[in-house]
Amino acid sequence: MKQILELNLMAVKKQINDSAVLVKRDPTDIKLLAVSKTVDAERVEVMANLGQTDFAENYVQEGVQKIQALKDRGLCRGLIWHFIGPLQSNKTRSVAEHFDWVQTVDRYKIAQRLSEQRPSDLPPLQLCLQVNIDGGATKSGVDPLGALELAKAVSALPNTVLRGLMTIPDPVQGLDAQIRVHERAKMLFENIKHEIKSERFDTLSMGMSGDIQAAIAAGSTMVRVGTALFGSRKSAP
Repeated sequence: MKQILELNLMAVKKQINDSAVLVKRDPTDIKLLAVSKTVDAERVEVMANLGQTDFAENYVQEGVQKIQALKDRGLCRGLIWHFIGPLQSNKTRSVAEHFDWVQTVDRYKIAQRLSEQRPSDLPPLQLCLQVNIDGGATKSGVDPLGALELAKAVSALPNTVLRGLMTIPDPVQGLDAQIRVHERAKMLFENIKHEIKSERFDTLSMGMSGDIQAAIAAGSTMVRVGTALFGSRKSAP
C-alpha cells in the first residue's frame, strides 16, 4: 500500500509542479489538500508519513472519528484538518472543536456559531467562504454578488480568521472554458481582498483532479485531490 500511495503522491505533485511552471508560477505557492473522505485512517497515516500534512473531510462524524483515531496513535500533531462538506447548524460544534479549517461557510449564521463554539484553548479557526461562482443549481455557496458583504461580516468575528474563498464549479469541457470559470473566482477573490484589506485573506481553494491545470493557471493557491491520491473510494457513510 505504501508504494502505491507514494507513487500517487509523486504523480499529483508533478502535475501541480508542471501546471505551475507552465504559467510561470512558483509551485511552492500551491498547497495540496488531500481529500480523505471515506478513506480509512491507515491510508491517511501512510500518506502523513510520506510528508502530506493537509487533509480534508466531507462528513462530520467520519472526520471527527478519523481525527480522534489518529490522535490516539499520536499522529495528529503536525496535521492540518480541513472540513469541506456541507455544514448544518447542529453540526458546527463538533467541527469547531476538532478541525483547523472550514472551507464551506456560505452564510453568517454558520460562521457565527463556529466562532462562538471554538474552544478557547485552540488557535483561531481558519475559514473560507464557499462561493457558487457559476450559479450551479445543485451547488452550495453564497452568490458572488453577496460574497463581499458576507466576507466583511465574517472577518469581524472573534476566534476565527477569514482566509479566502472556496469554489466547486460544475464541470465544463475544454481547458479554456475551465480557466474562464476559475478566473471569475480569482477576480472576486482579489476584489474582496482589496475591500477588506486583510493580509490573512490569502487562500483561493479551487481545482480538483479534473481541472488542476486550469485552476492553477487562473490563480488557485490550494487544490483538492482525493481519488488520484488514495485510489477508488468506498461508499459514503
